[in-house]
Formats: sequence, structure tokens, C-alpha cells
Amino acid sequence: MPENGNRRIKIMEPGENLYMGGGILRRGDRVGLSCCSNGLLEADKGSLELLKERLALIGLETVESPFLYRGVTAFSGTGTQRAHALMDFYRDETVKAVFDVSGGDMANEVLTDLDFEMISASDKIFFGYSDLTTVINAIYTKTGKKSGLYQLRNLTGPCWQEQFSQFRETLMEGGSMLNNFSFHFLRGTRMEGTVLGGNIRCLLKLAGTQYWPDFTGKLLFLECNGGEVPQIVAYLNQLSQIGVFCQISGILLGTFSRMESRGLHPTVEEQLLRMIRPELSVAKTFQIGHGSDSRCLMIGDHIRIHQALQEQKPPA
Repeated sequence: MPENGNRRIKIMEPGENLYMGGGILRRGDRVGLSCCSNGLLEADKGSLELLKERLALIGLETVESPFLYRGVTAFSGTGTQRAHALMDFYRDETVKAVFDVSGGDMANEVLTDLDFEMISASDKIFFGYSDLTTVINAIYTKTGKKSGLYQLRNLTGPCWQEQFSQFRETLMEGGSMLNNFSFHFLRGTRMEGTVLGGNIRCLLKLAGTQYWPDFTGKLLFLECNGGEVPQIVAYLNQLSQIGVFCQISGILLGTFSRMESRGLHPTVEEQLLRMIRPELSVAKTFQIGHGSDSRCLMIGDHIRIHQALQEQKPPA
């Protein structure tokens, strides 16, 4: 079995392609680029043009929201305007998938103006990460539909070649490279269920609202970009105090970028293991989070994770 220091690694292998046997996109398709959170900077225009060029190489045409870029404040438009721009992509039958290219703090502002009946009736998949955790989990709560926890702008980042290959293989050719990830268990040996969650800070914005998911029997995924020990303590205790740790059947931890890059203690893992019931399985992956090499986790999908019984190689 592959080793990562003293930790044992298992590769998650979905029993079938997550997009029902084939890629969701084909050459000639159009994809929407939305901005539900903080508006992009003018300085981001170059990388967005590069993203569009790279998607064109595999035959994908991009359609931009009219509310991508911020003005003098962080807003690219009102919450209603940003929500309506997203719904326009759902109305447009030529748009086959929606990728939100934003992040930050304000995505929950769009929730009250989303048409969840239209989203439920659509076969389009929504992709986003970080602050889009709010939209992704609200979609699951209101419709039962899965969404991709993934930032399309990874295709212009430091790991773009690997990401580009995985994106094409998975979303266009029906493979699973972008959805597979390695992990090791911190407690237990297996977990199975519908996975919910995302960025821990942003997920908690939904607490007490109509968009908060029912976590009973679910797997909880958590990651974070910023946040040091005091913030992580606060987030984990809130999850505990509202009963989530008593409801779920397992926890998958992604990357906690600032905590891990600065070597801060107590670690997220140390804090969590002290708080949860001893029989709850916990696994850790370094391949899902804010990294430019991050894989795509399908929130709302049923996954099975178990300790490896034979040696397997990490994904390319």
C-alpha cells in the first residue's frame, strides 16, 4: 500500500462514473461562467481569458455572466442581479453546465432569489468552491441534486496541465480522474453515505436557515483556506453544539491551508478527534480544498471509502 510518511493511503474508486456513464460535456457545448460571491478584480481578466482559450481547445464555448467583475466595492452586482444571471444559465438550453469562478464572502446573498424548482427540473450540474459551499448545499437541501465542489480556474493555475487532463478525461470522456482522491484514515476503517459540506466557515452561514441540510446519516466534508486555531475551534464547536457530530456517519477532512502551511497546533485533526464520539470514522485527504491541484468532490453524491486491502498507486 502506498505510504505518505507513516500514513496509509487508499484511493477512492467510485463504482461508476459519477456522471452516469459518460461525460456531461461534449465538443461544441456551451458552459456558463457565473459569479455568485465577491466580484472578480480587473486584474483577473487575463487569467479568465486564458481559461476561455483553454476550454476552447477542447471545443467548449463559454458564456459569461454580465456580473463577473467588481466595481469600486466587492460587489459585481446586487444579490438579485447575480442570482438572476445564474438562473439565466438554467433557462438557456444551450448551456450544459455552470461553473462559478468566484469566491469570498457573499454567495449566500443570492439564495433567496434562486428558482430551486427550475434547478430541480434541470439536468445541469453547478460547480463552485469555497464560498459557493452555500449555494451547493442549498441546492442539495432544496432539490436533492448533487453539485461539484471545484474551481474551474484551476485550469489556469500552477497545476493546470494535470488539471486540464483530468477535467477533459472526466467531464468530457466519462472517466473519473478528477473525482478520484487519495486519503488515509485517522479513525475507523470505512465510511459510506451521501457526502455534504465543503468550506467549514461558509457552510456555517446556512445554520438556522431553510437551506441547512439534514445531516442525519450523511458524511460531512470539511476544508478551509484561512482560519487559524481560534477560528477552527469556533467552527468545530458550533458544528458540535448544533448537533451535527451526533447526526453524521463519518467525516472526511480536506486541506486546511493556513493551519497546515504554518504548522499550527493543536491541529484540526487533534481538535476534532477530541470532540466527536469514538465510533465515528474520520478520514483525511490532501487532494480536496483550495489547492490549485484540488480534485472535484461531488456534494450530494453517495460515496464509499474504505481501508485498502491491496497496494494501489496514487492517481496520476
